[in-house]
Amino acid sequence: MHHEAPIVEFLGLNFNLANMLMITVASAIVFIIAVLSTRTLAMKPTGMQNFFEWVMDFVKNIINSTMDWKDGGRFHILGITIIMYVFVSNMLGLPFSVVINDQLWWKSPTADPAVTLTLAVMVVGLSHYYGVKLRGVGEYGKEFFRPFWFMFPIKIIEEFANTLTLGLRLYGNIYAGEILLTLIAGSLATGWVGHLAAIVPMLAWQGFSIFVGAIQAFIFCMLTMVYLSHKVSSDH
Repeated sequence: MHHEAPIVEFLGLNFNLANMLMITVASAIVFIIAVLSTRTLAMKPTGMQNFFEWVMDFVKNIINSTMDWKDGGRFHILGITIIMYVFVSNMLGLPFSVVINDQLWWKSPTADPAVTLTLAVMVVGLSHYYGVKLRGVGEYGKEFFRPFWFMFPIKIIEEFANTLTLGLRLYGNIYAGEILLTLIAGSLATGWVGHLAAIVPMLAWQGFSIFVGAIQAFIFCMLTMVYLSHKVSSDH
């Protein structure tokens, strides 16, 4: 069940080639969807444009539920990118996996903690950046000492906890789903009886994994906007 990752060393650093491949594939798919959806814009949207406008409205509602649009409107494109990228990344490993020489090359990139924690660090880093940019260093820094000065260490711990939970929640759900699919698929090799018995649970779990992947993309986008709202909105 366990397969090694294709690791290469360059300048003293280890690079996971499978992660690099799948991150590139996910980025390319999201880019192609965006291009196809906006290639021929019409007043009455149909097809891909209709789907993309639905995504835009969906993300806009997420932003409006976490902060005022005056503050959150600038994060609209960011939210669309995050929800599309995370969803596509969650789906890539569901149909199949590719193992070459006992090395796993095709999988969901979000089934690796290095990828999800990198996304989480990016989100938390952006929240601090925009907090300083929009509120100023002084006013933003005071938030770490409110309502009492001894809250500072607690809030520092909270920032690390938010980063870990944001990344590990996504990783845990996607990784667990792919492991169970691998276990179910393993029963296909036990003869025609096992093959027939595994078809129904395989289809059922793949359908459930699609649902989980969509929910996790929504949660990741929602929490991104929540963290940003806490940093840029003066009423938080």
